Amino acid sequence: MTTLNWPNRMTVVRIALIAPFVVCLLSLGDPRWSDTARRAALGIFAVMAVTDGLDGFLARRLRCETPLGRFLDPIADKLLVLCAVVLLAHETTSVPDCILPGFVLVAAIGKDLLVVVGFCIVYIITSRACICPRRLGKLCTTAQLAMVVAVLLRPDLPPLLRWLPAVCWWIATGLAIAAAVDYFRFGQRFVAAAIQTQTTT
Repeated sequence: MTTLNWPNRMTVVRIALIAPFVVCLLSLGDPRWSDTARRAALGIFAVMAVTDGLDGFLARRLRCETPLGRFLDPIADKLLVLCAVVLLAHETTSVPDCILPGFVLVAAIGKDLLVVVGFCIVYIITSRACICPRRLGKLCTTAQLAMVVAVLLRPDLPPLLRWLPAVCWWIATGLAIAAAVDYFRFGQRFVAAAIQTQTTT
């Protein structure tokens, strides 16, 4: 039986922290708890960000990178981003005066849906699992996480910086579209190479 190493354990903890993070976001619409819930969400998010960086560092430093870790790490980020954008784009669970536009939600969900469907199609065609993080995908996730922080921080920002969340969500949306195109092209090349290998053997 395979035991979890420390980087994988930290990733599992990060996934578990999504639940209290979501609970905090669900309380944003209650005027009695809005500010407290928003700051608690930021605190939980900060812990998750630290563990995200730390588990990658430990995996490389201890040379204990595993297929499970390569699978769980992006799953944790995707779950966090999707939960955040869905709730922050809904009127009853959004930050006051800073609701995420619908196109941000569509771009985030659409990109991840394309990746999941593409993964399944590639596996069906080639019988090979292709888990290969792309640079644009990583940039997109980073931008989306920065967007979530900017939206949660907006009520505390000085007037001169109130535009920051909007800039972040436009950048995140553009990167989501670019990453979706990049994943699609990579999937095409992967399938073509696999088919060519099969025909020459």
